[in-house]
Amino acid sequence: MRVIIQRSGPARVTVDGEVTGEIAHGLVCLVGFTHGDDADAIAYVADKIVNLRIFTDDEGKMNHSLLDSGGEILSVSQFTVYGDCRKGRRPSFTQAAAPDRAAALYDAFNERLRSYSVRVATGVFGANMQVSLTNDGPVTFIVDSK
Repeated sequence: MRVIIQRSGPARVTVDGEVTGEIAHGLVCLVGFTHGDDADAIAYVADKIVNLRIFTDDEGKMNHSLLDSGGEILSVSQFTVYGDCRKGRRPSFTQAAAPDRAAALYDAFNERLRSYSVRVATGVFGANMQVSLTNDGPVTFIVDSK
């Protein structure tokens, strides 16, 4: 499991011109799954994301977590985070989980995030989405379950 997280101000995802998810501030999470991902991977990554101290305190130091800051999550499924660009000119996606398996994992991941009493907005799994955000910092990290 791999999630690219970006600290964000206002962010939203639209599908066919309709807003499907929107947050005021928090984290935009681009979420991908690979073969063998399971509930343990989801638990590890979700816990890491909500507790990672990447929000600033009163002194401007990254000292607060998403939970401390009262932030929200915009979770967007994105199999391309497992794209392999090392050979040729067309990325290979053989490391990405099959869509039916990934959809179930994505739903479980979002539910796990919600179990921390975090508001989680989402895109639409498998849809062509437009994501807009105000990257705060910018602050961007990759959280990997392996």
